[in-house]
Amino acid sequence: MLLPKLCAGCGGPGPSPCRGCMADMRAVGEMPPPEPLAGLWAAFAYVGAGRELLARLKYRNQRSSVRWLASAMVGALPPDLVVDAVTWAPTSQQRRRRRGFDQAELLARALGREVGLPVVSLLKRVDAAGQTGRSRSQRSRAPEFSSRRPPPATVLVVDDVVTTGATLQAAAQSLIRGGANRVDAVVAGATPLPSSRQSPGMVSMRTNKTAPAEREPPWM
Repeated sequence: MLLPKLCAGCGGPGPSPCRGCMADMRAVGEMPPPEPLAGLWAAFAYVGAGRELLARLKYRNQRSSVRWLASAMVGALPPDLVVDAVTWAPTSQQRRRRRGFDQAELLARALGREVGLPVVSLLKRVDAAGQTGRSRSQRSRAPEFSSRRPPPATVLVVDDVVTTGATLQAAAQSLIRGGANRVDAVVAGATPLPSSRQSPGMVSMRTNKTAPAEREPPWM
């Protein structure tokens, strides 16, 4: 028996996300990157249908929108960005064991397939607590990462949501300590910030249909 397709944003029948949910999303684009990040981009504001898509992925393991989310993140990136590899800001081991997956890894691997870049696990989270439910001041003091292996010269870090930028900042610091020359980051959702550099509008996507699948990185 074939189950009907449901939108992860509103629960209605159809593709995920449906046209109504896509129309509800507000594009963000380039954001001021916290040092030592060289660049930071977000696909859409973390409100409304966009928030629901990510929340259902993160907490209910509803993966029907992962490919679309990855395409939306690719659409937020500048076309001339040069990257050697894609990695992700991992969640804590406790949360990964409880959920059975890491939503940032799912997004990173889908994004890597979209653009034909190797996706490599470069970071290990060493803090015990997650960021969800913490105050803005608590988020700014955490988390911490260690390197799993030496990174390539240029790395794109993927995460699901950015709030203060503390997680991406810590990830970039670890990668640069490990030997990376430049670290950029892209997220699916951003909490609405007045400092974003793109006027709100429909989320755009750029797709590389001829990109090869994930491949073995040459520096390993």
